[in-house]
Amino acid sequence: MAASRPVSEKTAYWGVPWEENYGYPQARQVGNEIYISGQFNHDEDGNQVAPAPLSSEGKPSDFSVMGEQMSTAYDNIAKLLALYGATLEDVVEETLYVLDMDAAFEVVGKVRKAAFGCERPQCASNIIGVSRLAQRSQLIEIACKAVIGARAD
Repeated sequence: MAASRPVSEKTAYWGVPWEENYGYPQARQVGNEIYISGQFNHDEDGNQVAPAPLSSEGKPSDFSVMGEQMSTAYDNIAKLLALYGATLEDVVEETLYVLDMDAAFEVVGKVRKAAFGCERPQCASNIIGVSRLAQRSQLIEIACKAVIGARAD
C-alpha cells in the first residue's frame, strides 16, 4: 500500500492495521504545518524492514541494523510529506526515539545527512532514549513537524 489520503485532504494513512487499531492518521496538515506521527522501519505493506533480532526475553539483542531502520523511517516520512507537496527540506523539528543511544549515535549523523541531502540539515532535532517501542524488533521511531515553504527561508 502506498501512503494515501482517503479520509480527507488533511490526513494521510498507510492503510496498515495499527492505524485502525489505535485510531490515528500517519500525518495531518493544519494550515501550512504538517505533523508526522512516529515513523519506523516498515514498508508500505506494514512489514518490518531490517527487524532487530530478539533475545529469549523478547528484547532486541543486536543493534547493528539501527542505520537501516533509521533510513527506512526517513523514507516513510519523505513519502508522507510528498502527499502535501513537501519534502524533508520543509521539516523544522524532529524527535528520534531510540532504544540504544550509543547505537544511534554511531549512525545518526551519516543517515540524517543522507536523508536530508546536506551536511547540515536545517531542522531542530531531539533524540530521546526509551525503554520500548511499539514493535519488539523496532530500534527507532521518528516524529516530525514540517512547515510548507520552510525550505525557502
